[in-house]
Amino acid sequence: MNDTPQLGIGIGWRPEIADTVEALSGVDWVEAVAENLCPGHLPDSLVRLRARGVTVVPHGVSLGLGGADRPDARRLADLAERAEALGSPLVTEHIAFVRAGGALTASPVLEAGHLLPVPRTRDALRVLCENIRIAQDALPVPLAVENIAALIRWPDEEMSEGQFLAELVERTDVRLLIDVANLHTNQVNRGEDPAKALDELPVEAIAYVHVAGGIERDGVWHDTHAHPVTAPVLDILAELRARVAPPGVLLERDDDFPPAAELAGELTTIRETITAAAAVASARPTARADSAAGSGTGAGAGAGAGTGTGAGAGAGAGAGAGVTEEREASGTDAARGRLALSEAALLSSLVAGTPVPEGFDPRRLRVQSRALAAKRAGVVAKVAPELPDILGTGFRPAFLAYAAHTPMRAGYRRDALDFAESLLSEGRPEDSAARRRLALWWRERAAARPPRRATRLIRVARAALVRR
Repeated sequence: MNDTPQLGIGIGWRPEIADTVEALSGVDWVEAVAENLCPGHLPDSLVRLRARGVTVVPHGVSLGLGGADRPDARRLADLAERAEALGSPLVTEHIAFVRAGGALTASPVLEAGHLLPVPRTRDALRVLCENIRIAQDALPVPLAVENIAALIRWPDEEMSEGQFLAELVERTDVRLLIDVANLHTNQVNRGEDPAKALDELPVEAIAYVHVAGGIERDGVWHDTHAHPVTAPVLDILAELRARVAPPGVLLERDDDFPPAAELAGELTTIRETITAAAAVASARPTARADSAAGSGTGAGAGAGAGTGTGAGAGAGAGAGAGVTEEREASGTDAARGRLALSEAALLSSLVAGTPVPEGFDPRRLRVQSRALAAKRAGVVAKVAPELPDILGTGFRPAFLAYAAHTPMRAGYRRDALDFAESLLSEGRPEDSAARRRLALWWRERAAARPPRRATRLIRVARAALVRR
């Protein structure tokens, strides 16, 4: 992948620190959340950065490439439009699923509001590969996909993370965005060795690297992007640099933004870590397992196991290319169906309180469920700041109680409206002045009047059916 752009040292651009990012010295490039940008009205800060020659990479969070459904054409078109508007050399997304249900399961679509891990199975890999090919065909620039942090582990996984990524690259030629903080998260939460993952994955496919902070609570690592980068994460960055010189390294910070001097200090530490690791790289053996032998990604192992075009390719070719393609499509469709059922069962347990699917750790699922609800509350408070203003200290407990039995159905803004509607339907808040303010806020954004009693009863009944 010699055409991978050389990016340098960068930082995640966020509106809250736009002025700081512009003023930081030594920033070669920035990454911006794609869904937060409007191509026709780019933030002035990004326009100025681009004029200075700073590369801007759009980072998607909503495609759900690891989901059972094919990528949504509208979402792909939006991501392509942002890449073109920014003149970006590549775009990035995640190896994750963010929604489940729908036509494949004959059930309501559930939104996670978060990146959830896909099972490292042949079915999931098969579906992911096709989804990535669809995305690659729709995008005007190369795609890189990111490994995610996870609190939970799927039962009966068939591959390690490194093996999964190696096969993914071999089958699709996709680039990788390796988040070393996520490798650390998975070490703490799932007992996975970051060095083993680095040995197994194709480091030559790395487009760039993420570095971020987090915090450990009760033996669980939370990838918050709101805390300083820790020494173990920097150690993994050094391990990676000992194997390959990444084209770019980027510091992520999404919340609790520190003073500019602290951000500059973290960037300096990242540079020093890379420089020190590079100084010893030539004297250190690569220690990478051969991808064909070690990770099952050779022409026979990878293709034969996952795509039906390896060991049996001679028979398929003899029967004709059309038959092979038909079998491949049929196999992928069947895999989609199986994956859809398993992902829907997991997500329903996390956001709708249905039983824990067999093989999962119930305690970890409770931790993940609480984390999803807490994130929903935090984001709703940002997209609709009037709600915590109206409800005061009662906002968070009221929202968490609502989220415990009401899945998100159409993004955070709709979630805010649904939450307000649920309170009004119950005659809340008890303070009449606050209730009038909430009704006015809801009416200005949703409808002519709050729902009447008959409508409320219908919605309560519908919600009960969804929860079954």
